Amino acid sequence: MSDFVIITDSSCDTPNQYVQELHLGILPLSFIIDGKTYHNYPDNREMSPTDFYGKLKAGSLATTNAVNVQQALEELEANLKAGHDVLVLAFSSGLSATCSSFQMAAAELAPQYPDRKLYVVDTLAATGGQSILVLTAGRMRAEGKSIEEVRDWVEANKCRVNTWFTVNDLFFLKKGGRVSAATAIVGTMLQIKPVLRMDENGKLATMQKARGRKAALDTLVKLAEERGEELDKFPVFVSHSDCMADAEWVAGQLKARCGAANVIIHDIGPVIGAHTGPGAVVVNFIGRNTAQV
Repeated sequence: MSDFVIITDSSCDTPNQYVQELHLGILPLSFIIDGKTYHNYPDNREMSPTDFYGKLKAGSLATTNAVNVQQALEELEANLKAGHDVLVLAFSSGLSATCSSFQMAAAELAPQYPDRKLYVVDTLAATGGQSILVLTAGRMRAEGKSIEEVRDWVEANKCRVNTWFTVNDLFFLKKGGRVSAATAIVGTMLQIKPVLRMDENGKLATMQKARGRKAALDTLVKLAEERGEELDKFPVFVSHSDCMADAEWVAGQLKARCGAANVIIHDIGPVIGAHTGPGAVVVNFIGRNTAQV
């Protein structure tokens, strides 16, 4: 294994087994619910997704906090002091200040550790999309690739990460300013389910509308059929917020219709889930450049 550390943040929602297997450093974002602050660790030590979504369903509201500069400084400096080079793969700058915190911390620390390599990559991704990049980077490191080779691969391929999703309740998107109040009300009445994506700037964009849940889920699979590339080589992540049956249906369709060889179903953690609400399903895969819609 090459001697450098890969650090990311918990918005990637990477399952803990892969975090342990690939020796990834995960800096937790935090969330506030029912007046108490929790940290979003990969092992769910402070609150499980099931408990979190149970609270949302019962009427609780959640807010989230990005990684701040002090947290980033402490994490990076601990690794630099230990003699490690560091590659940071950060949550999309289009959705969070987390990447900016890492960049500011790196700018402060780099002159203090001139013999160490320190790189921060804005993944322009979140949840399973971010996990595709993190897992691939971890496996490249395990194969002996240098920190520059891994960094360059992520930079060259991050806009090939397609993230398409649908939600069950438009209220949470309305709360986050992603859809208007009128759209949320009319959409709920007519059972209109938006299909959204992460765009080439790492921001959310509404692309299509489907009539009913099953049609929305089928649209996600069709998008993977149309846009997917090398689905037999790279992992495909199906992220979900407390709707395992829907995620399993989508995963089965991806295997049968798209030839996806390694489909990983995983929970959307509380930090992302605070904005999607329960019932979100996300399909993440390597495919056509996200600027090409």
